[in-house]
Amino acid sequence: MDRMRTAALLTRLMEELRNNESWCGETHVQKVAFFAQELTGIPMNFDFILYKHGPFSFDLRDEITSLRADGLVKLETQWLYGPRLLPTERSQYVQGLYPKTLKKYEKKIEFVTQWLGDKGVVDLERIGTAFYISKCENKKVSVDERATRLTALKPHISREDALKAVQTVDEIVAQVQNQTP
Repeated sequence: MDRMRTAALLTRLMEELRNNESWCGETHVQKVAFFAQELTGIPMNFDFILYKHGPFSFDLRDEITSLRADGLVKLETQWLYGPRLLPTERSQYVQGLYPKTLKKYEKKIEFVTQWLGDKGVVDLERIGTAFYISKCENKKVSVDERATRLTALKPHISREDALKAVQTVDEIVAQVQNQTP
């Protein structure tokens, strides 16, 4: 997908995150873009690796920086809480150039942002890492085994929270498989 179409999708994703009570900082965008791409198949072509706080794309980080440089996204600072990403009016113009693309992926963006929009960064780390593990592991690996793998990779995540994260991932995946969002 070309860069401007990806910009239209990313700025729309940010708008939907904000509409769903997300802080919409870079970590939120990273994790939700990971799900949008890897779970629902939105072809943004970012390479994700498992990093400090779960799935992370250096390419996406660079793209967010480019969106800011192009005036499509700005930082909205909140003292004590850090910056939020805010799509600008210019992003509306770019989105207007790709109505078919946005229409094609709108339901998928809405689905992912409704599931994850109200989650904080701690929950997103757990759920994102659980999905990363589930995606990389054999599909027949049990919830218990995936939770064990999650706590091995992220020792600061409790066993109980790891189990909840894996179960949440299984719910999201099942919903995508049962209905195309």
